[in-house]
Amino acid sequence: MSAPTGTGLPFLKGHGTQNDFVIVPDPDGRLDLGPAAVARLCDRRAGIGGDGLLRVVRSAADPAAAHLAGEAEWFMDYRNSDGSIAEMCGNGVRVFAHYLVQAGLAEPGALAVATRAGVRRVRVAAAAADGTPGEVTVDMGRARLPGPDGIEVAVDDRVWPARNVNMGNPHAVAFVDSLDDAGHLYTAPRTAPEGVYPDGVNVEFVVDRGPRHVAMRVHERGSGETRSCGTGACAVAVAAARRDGIDPAVTGEAVSYTVDLPGGRLVIEEFPDGRVEMTGPAEIVASGTLDPAWLAGLPA
Repeated sequence: MSAPTGTGLPFLKGHGTQNDFVIVPDPDGRLDLGPAAVARLCDRRAGIGGDGLLRVVRSAADPAAAHLAGEAEWFMDYRNSDGSIAEMCGNGVRVFAHYLVQAGLAEPGALAVATRAGVRRVRVAAAAADGTPGEVTVDMGRARLPGPDGIEVAVDDRVWPARNVNMGNPHAVAFVDSLDDAGHLYTAPRTAPEGVYPDGVNVEFVVDRGPRHVAMRVHERGSGETRSCGTGACAVAVAAARRDGIDPAVTGEAVSYTVDLPGGRLVIEEFPDGRVEMTGPAEIVASGTLDPAWLAGLPA
């Protein structure tokens, strides 16, 4: 890991519906965070701990986002807790935007965030009178429902049909009788046919709670089971709508689903033009500086 010599590294800790992240401000793109260093930072016993890491960098300062600098000043360089790179993280975008406002790098209201899945438009509500952070709404882009048909998800000897939904990252959504059917989710559920997800997949298990109201558990690729997954909640809402015979592109009317996750609740709205919006909370819970000696011992 490349970091300033002899100095600590500022960091913050935040979460969105208990999907938690290490936040590393790096506005000028001076840090080189390799997979091993990210994994150590996200380690819940030997590091800070988190489901992933958000590096806050100006789009113009990072080769991965320089082409988006004209649309979005800030780039969310998102890494899974194992150090692997991911295209998008819905809860991460909310936390990222909340941090920008709290740090004075953006104003409440509308702003744009660059991600590896493209630019995401965000609205950050002003804080309440008691200081409670305002909720954050993210335009998650358009859901895609690519083939093939016949996708299945399996845990132990149980198999369920699944719907393939892409929210900038891949999801396999399975409707089950009980969330306990998902098992421990320490390891990734099996998917079929073989090779349909060459880069891995996020797997959601879903039950009904009421009209347009579902609950879910998720195994996030590269992280295991997490308390919440924003793109997963969007994928689940779209899959539930299609299962219920609802397609806003056909009806001409937006549809909203409430999605309960182990860490909280998100509201997902799909519009006739295919856009999906996600609304939920975001919170910064701590800030500090990594000890220089510990930092020096991080893997390159």
